[in-house]
Amino acid sequence: MRAWHVESPGPVAGHPLRLHPDDEVPRPGPGELLLRVLACGVCRTDLHVTEGDLPPHKAGVTPGHEVVGEVAALGEGADGFKEGDRAGAAWLRSTDNTCKFCLRAAENLCPASTYTGWDADGGYAEYLTVPAAYAHRLPDGYSNEELAPLLCAGIIGYRALQRAELPENGRLGIYGFGGSAHLAAQVALARGATVHVLTRGEKAKQLATELGAASVGDADGRPPEPLDAAIMFAPVGDLVLPALQALDRGGTLSVAGIHLSDIPPLNYEQHLFQERQLRSVTANTRADAREFLGFAADHKLEVTVHRYPLDAADQALRDLKAGAFDGAAVLVP
Repeated sequence: MRAWHVESPGPVAGHPLRLHPDDEVPRPGPGELLLRVLACGVCRTDLHVTEGDLPPHKAGVTPGHEVVGEVAALGEGADGFKEGDRAGAAWLRSTDNTCKFCLRAAENLCPASTYTGWDADGGYAEYLTVPAAYAHRLPDGYSNEELAPLLCAGIIGYRALQRAELPENGRLGIYGFGGSAHLAAQVALARGATVHVLTRGEKAKQLATELGAASVGDADGRPPEPLDAAIMFAPVGDLVLPALQALDRGGTLSVAGIHLSDIPPLNYEQHLFQERQLRSVTANTRADAREFLGFAADHKLEVTVHRYPLDAADQALRDLKAGAFDGAAVLVP
């Protein structure tokens, strides 16, 4: 099978990814599914893995964790799916189910957690394996390409929105407007929020306007009214300060990324006083995924995708880094 591997983490301009044309098709272990990849989203986390912003967990790993696949085989003891079913593999691959975090429904904080496309080979390939207990049922009404970004961009955006504690009919600021943000914005709008988008790309600004944002401005700009909550999707630490300053009293800024450049020094009175909060987001739970995919089943989301052939995965990552497209890129074998 064809599969991409991160052979030497570094800037994508230097081609750290290499396509292997004749890898062996993996065999599903006990409790695992073998998926034939139908579509795989291109996530900024894949860029961080490829460039080494995230330290390597598996030498030569195959990135990709927004995977829509067809069940091709089942390992011993795998249940809940049958051959031919459509299933999703997402970022969270496994947890120990015994630690204090798992036992209090916070499995995303499990110290023994593993991740698709970081600890185990992911979906920049024609096949991958996933534990059946961590595979996802997918909603009807979407193409394979539309479903792929829902499996991380959608799920993590949903968790970031929950962490931001946006009040009913509240005012939400979104910093950066890519694959995750354009889905989280639609969830917020469906719940009656007023959404203000601050981003750099002209295509992203146009998409935000088309989806119903009340205002669209530059990433380092100021929204036209105080915010009850904000989500930081851009991995730019410099934006944390203006985002905190844009919050109304009691507002919360949720940082959605797994990687963020350094945050400049905070001034307590300007940025945190009056009970403003700064919160991080760490992965997601399977419950988050079920809730979000259920929402997507009940509310048809407009998923903006740009298709790339599997053989062009390295170009897709370069385009992602350059901000060359709005929405999300999706690899199609």
